[in-house]
Amino acid sequence: MSTMQSPAHPLAGQRALVTGGSSGIGAAVARALAAAGAKVVVNYAAAEDKARQVIDAIHAAGGEAMAVRADVSQEDQVQAMFSTMLEDYGSIDILVNNAGLQHDAHFPDMTLKDWRRVLDVNLTGQFLCAREAAREFIRRGVVSELSRAAGKIVCMSSVHERIPWAGHANYAASKGGISMLMKTMAQELAQYRIRVNSIAPGAIRTPINRSAWDTPEAEATLLSLIPYGRVGDPPDIAQTAVWLASDASDYMTGATLYVDGGMTLYPGFRTGG
Repeated sequence: MSTMQSPAHPLAGQRALVTGGSSGIGAAVARALAAAGAKVVVNYAAAEDKARQVIDAIHAAGGEAMAVRADVSQEDQVQAMFSTMLEDYGSIDILVNNAGLQHDAHFPDMTLKDWRRVLDVNLTGQFLCAREAAREFIRRGVVSELSRAAGKIVCMSSVHERIPWAGHANYAASKGGISMLMKTMAQELAQYRIRVNSIAPGAIRTPINRSAWDTPEAEATLLSLIPYGRVGDPPDIAQTAVWLASDASDYMTGATLYVDGGMTLYPGFRTGG
C-alpha cells in the first residue's frame, strides 16, 4: 500500500476527473472518489447548478472538488478542461470516462444527427479524454507515494455492449465501441503502467432511464430482466469505480466489470432453454 493511503482513504492525494459528473452515476462516482481521498474535477456540459450541488456536497463532507464545463465531444473543450485541471491540481491520476447520452429511435427512423451525436459524446468523448489523460500519465510516470500505477482510466460502458437493444442502435453501438476501445488502450498503455478498465452497469436508478423504474408497473417489468431482484443504485457503480481506481485492483487491466444484478445472465432461460 502506498504511504499516503489508508483503508478509509485509498485514493488520498490523488486527482480525479469525472466526465458527466453533475448527475446520476457520474455524481455518485465523484462523491465516492472524494470520500476516498481524491481531489475531484466534476465535468458538466450544461447543468452548472447540478454540478455545483455535487461540489457543495463534496465540500460539506470535507472533500475537495471543482467544476469544469466542457462538451467532451469537442477536442478544444476537452484540451481546455485538462489544462484547467493540470493548472489547478498539478496533474491527474484517475479519469472516469462517464459522460454519455441517449437519443432513441426506431432504427428506420433514426436520423444521422442522432446517430452522430450519441457516438460523438459516448465514444469519441471517451477517446478524447483518455488520450489527454494518457499523455499526462506518460509524461509524469509513476509516483509511488500516490499509486503503484502511473494512471487509471475507468470507462463507463453498459450491459448493452453485450445485449442488443432495439430502438437504441446508436447507444448500443457506442457501448460496443467502448468495449474494444478500452481493451485496445489497456493493451497499448500497460507498458507505461497505465491501467484501463470498464464498468458495465445494468439498470440503475438515474434520470436517463426514469421511465423504466418510476412506477410500480414499470419497475415490475424491469425486474423481470434482473435475476437479483432489485434495480441498481448509483452507489453500486460508484464503489466499483473507487476499487478500480485504487491499488487494490493494481493487477487488473483490460477488464469489464458487469454491475448488473445478473442482467447479462440471460434470465429468460431460468424457466426454459
